[in-house]
Order: sequence, then structure tokens, then C-alpha cells
Amino acid sequence: MTTASEIPGDRGLPLVGHSFELLLHMDRFVHGRYARYGEVSKGYAFGLDMISLLGPDANQFVFQNRGDLFENSAWEKLIARFFHRGLMLLDFDEHRVHRRIMQGAFTRDALIGYLQVLTPGIAAGLSAWQPRDGFLIFDHLKKLTLDLASEVFIGRKPGAEADALNAAFLATVRAATGIIRFPLPFTRWRAGLEGRRVLEDFFRRELPAKRASTGDDLFTRLCHARTEDGEQFSDDDVVNHMIFVLMAAHDTSTITLSNMVYQLAKHPHWQQRLRDDSRALGTATPDFEQLASLTAMGMVMKEALRLCAPVPGLPRRAARDVDYKGFRIPAGSFVNISPWFTHTSEHFWREPRRFDPERFGSERAEDKEHPFKWVPFGGGAHKCIGLHFGEMEVKAILHQMLLRYRWTVPDGYELQQDFTSLPIPRDRLPVRLEAL
Repeated sequence: MTTASEIPGDRGLPLVGHSFELLLHMDRFVHGRYARYGEVSKGYAFGLDMISLLGPDANQFVFQNRGDLFENSAWEKLIARFFHRGLMLLDFDEHRVHRRIMQGAFTRDALIGYLQVLTPGIAAGLSAWQPRDGFLIFDHLKKLTLDLASEVFIGRKPGAEADALNAAFLATVRAATGIIRFPLPFTRWRAGLEGRRVLEDFFRRELPAKRASTGDDLFTRLCHARTEDGEQFSDDDVVNHMIFVLMAAHDTSTITLSNMVYQLAKHPHWQQRLRDDSRALGTATPDFEQLASLTAMGMVMKEALRLCAPVPGLPRRAARDVDYKGFRIPAGSFVNISPWFTHTSEHFWREPRRFDPERFGSERAEDKEHPFKWVPFGGGAHKCIGLHFGEMEVKAILHQMLLRYRWTVPDGYELQQDFTSLPIPRDRLPVRLEAL
């Protein structure tokens, strides 16, 4: 058995370590680490010493977390000041209690109710789009998903307040990867703290009315959610979970949709295939079962999530000394796994950089070759609680887009990702949007 000091790696540049490499060239960096050091390596970034565990086996080991070896509270080092005590930051028994309470807000009946709100909101949002060259699809999708989150999760129509919330959410997300981690003027850290204050003030102001209401929005559901044993959320719990869920829901949906739109622009035969499927439903407002029947769209979504995992790295902290593949990881170590690396590595996928949704079809099922090879939603006890909502929302939006519009990008255009927060198109993905 080797010791922690024998884990290969390097600390990078003085003071900043590998921070800039991760922010500017994350894809190249993680693949370079694997090529140089293998599945286990150590490094330094964002003020933290960290141990990287790469590949499907590492994903399985960390996500299954047998014996409660790893703590999700590692996220506290990055985002706790902005997403304090969100579900993802809780551990073990406390996490299980909170997840059990929150589960009631994501049942099948709840999802069907959310869809009834989503459908007219999508129609209203898309009808306002003005087809043209250079249509910045990312910006429009981000506004649409936040407007939808405002209605579905908060129970109010979008407006000027939604724009302020959007700016606050963006500031909090970007703060997590700030190089300067103190509230100095003009820094991401300070903007993130101000964004958190805006969000917290809003939800605390609205909370009494939600406690007294009988609405079907997520905010109200969390106010009234109880387990069979009568456990429920405190006011602080509701505020913390709402801030976290809204961030997680609208950012990941926007990233997924943007990458689907990009791939469908690059591969027009797939765009037309999906459009034909949507037309075959015979309705612009499909129900829950009809959306679920769009299997080709589901494969495209899975392939887009493989090629661009919305959360490319997932941190944990070792709760005790951990042995993994001949290495000893000391208690307290900051550990990171990389869905991005696993999804784009030639060691685990055939032609990993090629857009090929059929790899998720029943005949090939490449994702089934290892249970933790495709992990855009994480896995184990902390697997994304809103994954079924996200799939439903993405399909509902794309379905209506396909019926209304056609979109293209110039020959030779290649999307470049900005990794300074979550991966988003650097140029906001300009497309030629045409009405049908």
C-alpha cells in the first residue's frame, strides 16, 4: 500500500496552482492529468489541495459511498457562502431526512402539475422570439428557463423581479470559481455574497404568504411538505432549499438545451428526425406520457449531456482514511471526480468526440457497459432529485421549438465552452433562426 505522499501529481503555479488551467482549458487539463498521472493524482486549485479520482470506477466508488466514506459537505469550500445548506451540501442522516421531505415535491403527480404550468409559459416565451441571423440562443433559453422557474417554483409570473433574481443567481454561481475568495470590491466573491442576500431577502419576504397558501408551486409544496412521521422544513430550510433548487434547475436545463440546439444545428438530419417525431404527436401541448414517448429526443438529450456535463466536476471530502486502488487518501482530503473526463474519454467510449445519439439506443446501449460511465446527474444517495423534472422541461421546450422554428449554424462553426462557472457557450451560441 502506498502512502498519500506517493500519490503522483503537482501543485502547478505558485499561489494559484491549476486554477487558471481549470477555468480556461478544463477539458484539456483533465485529460492531460489522466495521461500524465493516471486515475489518481494530486494538485492544487482555488485555494485547495485536492486529489482527483478519474473514470467510471472512481465514480462508482465515490457515488456509492459504502460506509459513508465521503462527505458532500466538500461543496462548502466552494459554494456554501452562496448556497448555504442546500440539499447537495448535506450529509448522511441529515441529508436522508431532507431528501425524504423534498421528495414529495417531485412525485409523478407533482411533475404533471408542473407541466401544466410549463406548457403555456413555453408557448408565451417562444412566441416572443424574433427569428434572425445571429440569434443568441443561450441568452434566450436562459431567460426562458428562469421565467419558467419563476412560475413553476415560485408561483408568480416573470417580470422585472425575475430579471433581478436572474442576475443574483448568475453572481452566486460564478462566485464559486473566483480566484480571489474574499469580498473585495469588484470581485466575484463579493458579487456572489450580494446575490445571496438578494435571493434570501426575497424568499424570506415571500415565505409567510406561502405558508398560508394552498398553491401547487414548489415554494408552497416545500412549506407544507411532511414525512409520514410528521417531519417538516423550518423557515431557514425552505429558504436554503429554494435558493439551491432554482439555481440547479434553471442553469442545468439551459446548458442541456443549448448543447442540444447546437448539435441539432450541426446535424440537421437529427433536427428533422426529432421534428417529425414531434409533429407525429399531433399537438403542441403534449402530456406527460406523450413527452416520455419521444425516445429519439431522449437519446439526443443523453448524448448532449455526455458531450457537455452541466456540472463537470464533483467534490467530496474524505470522512476518514480511504483506500482506493493502492492509494491511501487521508481523512479530511478534498477529493474531486470528473463526469466530464469520464464522458469524453476514448478509454470508455467509442469515438467519444463524435455526436452519436444512437450509442444510447437499445441495440448499442454504450452507457450500460459500466453503471457509472454516464453520470450527468451524479449517482447514489445524492443523485439529482430533480432529474425527471429537468428531462420533462427540456423535452417540453424543445418540442415546441421544433414545431415553430428551424435553426442552423455556419459550416465549420464549433462551439467553445466557457468554464468560468458552469460550462456555457463563450459566444452565447449565435444561430440563424427561421420561423416554419
